[in-house]
Amino acid sequence: MTKSLREILESVKTSSVHGNLDVEICGITSDSRKVAPGMLFVAVRGVNVDGHNYISAAISAGATAIVAEDYREDCEGVTYVSVENSAIALGFIASAWYDNPSQKIKLVGVTGTNGKTTIATLIYEMARLMGYKAGLLSTVVNYVDTEAVASTHTTPDPIELNELLHRMVEAGCEYAAMEVSSHAAHQHRIAGLHFVGGIFTNLTRDHLDYHKTVEAYLNAKKSFFDGLGKDAFALTNLDDKVGLVMLQNTAASKHTYSLQKLGDYNGRILEQRLDGTLITFNRREVEVMFTGRFNAYNLTAIYGASLLLGWDEEKVLLNMSKLVPVAGRFQTFKSHTIGYTAIVDYAHTPDAVINVITTIREVIGNTGRIITVVGAGGDRDKGKRPIMAHEAARLSDRLILTSDNPRTEDPKAILADMEAGLDTRQLRQKTLTVTDRKEAIRVATVLAKRGDVILVAGKGHETYQEINGVRHHFDDREVLQEIFELEK
Repeated sequence: MTKSLREILESVKTSSVHGNLDVEICGITSDSRKVAPGMLFVAVRGVNVDGHNYISAAISAGATAIVAEDYREDCEGVTYVSVENSAIALGFIASAWYDNPSQKIKLVGVTGTNGKTTIATLIYEMARLMGYKAGLLSTVVNYVDTEAVASTHTTPDPIELNELLHRMVEAGCEYAAMEVSSHAAHQHRIAGLHFVGGIFTNLTRDHLDYHKTVEAYLNAKKSFFDGLGKDAFALTNLDDKVGLVMLQNTAASKHTYSLQKLGDYNGRILEQRLDGTLITFNRREVEVMFTGRFNAYNLTAIYGASLLLGWDEEKVLLNMSKLVPVAGRFQTFKSHTIGYTAIVDYAHTPDAVINVITTIREVIGNTGRIITVVGAGGDRDKGKRPIMAHEAARLSDRLILTSDNPRTEDPKAILADMEAGLDTRQLRQKTLTVTDRKEAIRVATVLAKRGDVILVAGKGHETYQEINGVRHHFDDREVLQEIFELEK
């Protein structure tokens, strides 16, 4: 496939052009290592690497054209296009290269701290239950209709993103659901995309290692809604303290969902168990295979989004009862030999840990103990570590602190940060520290008795543990199932 540079840059605001815009381009990239003769290289200023430092390398590799933020006179023989922000330009370039796929599919974006994966995945599943072909872009896995495509980031880079959307269009997908991370919004990875709707879940402390302040984190989320068009819908959590802030500057039609107040779409929990909940959506009763207030919020958002997409309400309500939990999100396992329940959940922020443990307590009452196994990731927000440990210890009957993905940090140093949150004798007495995660889970099962619930939090769907830059196979669910077999 080739396109003229003029066609590719049709929607890009350029500052200056040096050279011929009618040259044919055979490919686009922002990675100088992938440049081949005839390609367009877009120099993007990244978090760790500045693509402008590799312009000469791209030209040496045969790039026909360069898009960058400043003009360099020493770039003869190529068409050189200057733009104000090359990250934004890349989004529009990638969209044009793949024939603007987001304009040919109904794309819904989901942003917030918690719930993005569940909501995006279940909108994808709902679309399929409604009889449509659909696509998914998520942390766990991407789907092009029924074809699973490995996921490497919450939101891929613009080129990969548009390529996946193009494949969805080619496969006949009418709808797509997509997680929109704060990193992706801030780095303009969603530039050039057309969304028919946006959903906001909640905002709690996370990613401050990157955003530095909660305000900056909030603004990154809000920028997604600020960019929605007047033909789109913006659906926000009315119960979250910044829910309405997300709607302040959007041109989209504004809608709310709530469990506590009177929103446009209201959910009410009537009865809940560890394996399901009786809930109402706008006063219509439905039995769902999910547990917890956080899942009630997720499902209410899905109900609202489904109606905003124009789907038949009766079919939507019927299909709500058919939806199943996402892998690693409040996923339950039963030890039939001993009689305890284990729950694997991705909760990796203080708020998410509080939500999950509180949900378990609401369901089991005082009939059993809660034993929590949790750690914190390395090379990430250190400030949340003591908070998460404090809340987990406060709400659990027993707490086992362990390793998560230490990445390049010393696991013991991470655990020391968490232990700093155990600021009373009572919290320290109910806590054990076991660095090895597999051993920590085993210790929890040894402590568990009939009626108890073990929560293994932090990694959820992940099938690896990252240590010193190397990913080793590790799956909390597999560990539990191995232990169950030994119990027989």
